[in-house]
Amino acid sequence: MRRSVYRRAQGDSPVKLFFIYAVLIVFTIIAVYPIVNVFSVSLRPNNRLYSTSLAIIPDDATLQAYKSVLFEKPFLLWLKNSLIVSLVTSVIGVGLASTAAYAFSRFRFRGHRAGMTLFLVAQMFPIPMFLLPLYILLGRYGLTDTLLGLAVPYVALTLPFSIWMLKGYYDTIPRELEESASIDGASPLSAFYRVILPLSLPALAITGLFSFMTGWSEYIVARVVLTQPDLFTLPLGLVNLQGQFSTEWGNYSAAAMLIMAPVMVLFLSMSRFLISGLTLGSVKG
Repeated sequence: MRRSVYRRAQGDSPVKLFFIYAVLIVFTIIAVYPIVNVFSVSLRPNNRLYSTSLAIIPDDATLQAYKSVLFEKPFLLWLKNSLIVSLVTSVIGVGLASTAAYAFSRFRFRGHRAGMTLFLVAQMFPIPMFLLPLYILLGRYGLTDTLLGLAVPYVALTLPFSIWMLKGYYDTIPRELEESASIDGASPLSAFYRVILPLSLPALAITGLFSFMTGWSEYIVARVVLTQPDLFTLPLGLVNLQGQFSTEWGNYSAAAMLIMAPVMVLFLSMSRFLISGLTLGSVKG
């Protein structure tokens, strides 16, 4: 496949390649510039936050904002809460989505098509529409102001997309592999865990990353479910850095960079799964 792409690229005219790379460079700059700007603000002293200098690293750069966020603010507590919620969301979400998608991919039962359509329709509604019934349900079961109560709606939010993506990936795996495993004496459940799941690692990685990022960055549901400061996640904690009359922009920018770092590391470490996980699940064959 790489050779065919390379050959097509060789056949393109220099003018076409110039415009392709020019567009890519422009969009890259548009995507990266806000991050660079936030990083620059995080390094400025408090008396130079509103500087008009275009230098990425100011002359009198300081790490005081990072020190203040890490040691003078409850940032580590927010980080712990976000990690707990994100990991619980990822584990439960991947577990439920992998088994549900396998059932929709391999079995035909009453309500099969209606179920898949329902998952698709569920993605069309915005989150604020579910806040009132969600809060009532969580309150009825005593899950308000708990990290588990925050993870439960996150799992529900990620399941429709995860099931659709994993089902498409399972459809690309030949059924003959499971038939061979059953001939060797494996049960359907054993074939699923020993044959299908190892072959589905790229799609499972995408599902886990999507679930993790939902729990890591979501704000609206967390704002409704959590009211105790010691349970705040990173998005809620970041908003707390905004004062009523003034905002600690240096600390705010430093916290934003610290929040972004774990997701970037996770994304880069799983990058080898991303392309195959996103492309193979979209084409059956």
